[in-house]
Amino acid sequence: MSSVGATVRGLVEMTRPSNSVAAGVLTFVGAFVAGGVGSAPVATAAAVAATVFATAAGMAINDYFDRDIDAVNRPTRPIPRGAVSARGALAWSGVLFAGAVACALALPVLALAIAVMNLLALVAYTEWFKGLPGVGNVVVAYLGGSTFLFGGAAVGAPLAPAVLFVLAALSTASREVIKDVEDVAGDREEGLNTLPIAIGERRALHVASAALVVAVIASPLPYVFGTFGLAYLVVVVPAVAVMLYAAYESYGDASAGQAHLKYAQFAAVVAFLAGRIVPVGSLALP
Repeated sequence: MSSVGATVRGLVEMTRPSNSVAAGVLTFVGAFVAGGVGSAPVATAAAVAATVFATAAGMAINDYFDRDIDAVNRPTRPIPRGAVSARGALAWSGVLFAGAVACALALPVLALAIAVMNLLALVAYTEWFKGLPGVGNVVVAYLGGSTFLFGGAAVGAPLAPAVLFVLAALSTASREVIKDVEDVAGDREEGLNTLPIAIGERRALHVASAALVVAVIASPLPYVFGTFGLAYLVVVVPAVAVMLYAAYESYGDASAGQAHLKYAQFAAVVAFLAGRIVPVGSLALP
C-alpha cells in the first residue's frame, strides 16, 4: 500500500467508523422515540450527521492526546504505527469538528446548545478530565447518553428520550470504568490517575457493577409508566440479563466484559425501538 493510501486508511480508522455511525444511529433513535422523524426529517438528518462528525472528531483528537498511551496499550493504532502524524491527527479532528458545527447550525437552539456543550466536553475530556478518577467516566457517560437527548431536541421534544438518556449514561459509565481496568498498565505508565489506579481494580469494578445494577433496576420504568408496551419488555429483559453477566464476567476478564456490555447496550436500544414501533396494548400479558 502506498504512503498516501496508508495515511487515508489511518485517517478513516482514526474516526472509528463503527462507533461514529453507531452514535449517529443513537441520535436517530432519540428523534424516533420523540416521535419527530416523520415531521422533521431534515432536522433529524442534520442531527445524525452532526453526531457522526462530532464523534469521529472526538475519536481523532483522543488519538492525538493518547498517542503515548496507545504506544503501550494499542501500538497498532494509526499514530503509533506511523500511518498518521500527530499534527495530521489534530488537523483531521479540526476538519471533522467543523463538519459537526456546520450540521448543527441547521438545528433548533436547544439542540445547538447541546451540540456546543458536547463539543466542549469532548475537548475537555481528552485534555483534562480523562486522567481524573471517575470524572472522565462521568463525562463519557453523559456524552453517550446525550445523543438521545440531542435527537429529541432536534425534533423539538428533548425530554421524550429522558429515560433512555439515564439508562445509556449509567451503562456507559459502567463500561468506561471496566475499560479503564483493561487499560491500567498503559494508564499507569503514562501517569494517569484513573479510577482503578486510584482505588484499586476490584473496587472500581464494584463501582461499575453498582451503576449497572441501577440501570437494570430502572429499565422496566418505561413499561411500568405505560410509555412502552410488552414489546419493549420482551426485548429489554434479555439485554439487561447480558449486562449483569458482563458485569460479573469483567471481574475475571475486563476485555470480554466490556465487549459483551457493549452488545447489551445495543440490544437495549433495539428494545426502545420496539417499544416505539409496537403500540401500547397491541401486545398484552394474558
